[in-house]
Amino acid sequence: MAISTGRLAAAATAFVAIGLVVTYALTRQAVEGDIFADCRQGVVSGAATIGGPFTLTDQAGRRVTDREVITGPTLVYFGYTFCPDVCPIDAARNAEATDALEEMGYQVTPVFVTVDPKRDTPEVLADYTALMHPRMIGLTGSEADVDGAAKAYKVYYRSHEGDDPEFYLVDHSTQTYLMFPKLGFAEFFNRDVNAQQMAERSACFIEAARAAGI
Repeated sequence: MAISTGRLAAAATAFVAIGLVVTYALTRQAVEGDIFADCRQGVVSGAATIGGPFTLTDQAGRRVTDREVITGPTLVYFGYTFCPDVCPIDAARNAEATDALEEMGYQVTPVFVTVDPKRDTPEVLADYTALMHPRMIGLTGSEADVDGAAKAYKVYYRSHEGDDPEFYLVDHSTQTYLMFPKLGFAEFFNRDVNAQQMAERSACFIEAARAAGI
């Protein structure tokens, strides 16, 4: 069963609207004493409000916590493998940024958290992440697990399940989050940021964290 052009257009419009709302929420106030102040291109609300504890299942079927996933600079993205265009482009961009950072001497881990746990089993995520990047971690879990992680990261998502349980779209916000162990949230990147820009901006945050002894 094909997904209609009209549905894809509606989904694209929804992605834009969601992105604007989430960007506003993430940029509404400044943080005093921010060690990353010189790296930010926008004003970001308190780091403690984005991210948090989670327990999910990785692509190998292991139950993992946020502390086991975020062991160094980490690019976290929420999407789903059946996404027709947005997610594969974003995931590939994140993988390219990861490689660019490695060439600059920084090791970053890309993470793909599904918002569609019904279809995105560990096996499906294993195939998907292997195509994207050898270090990409794919995370899924129960609906409650995924919902808890999404809420912690202020991620919006809504499934449009119809008559066919295998073919449906999921609206979701599309920011990528730069996270650090101990520090938590550092920055978010919208879809208009390319891989090289993401790498260069992430490098600034990594250097700032090192300078702060973190």
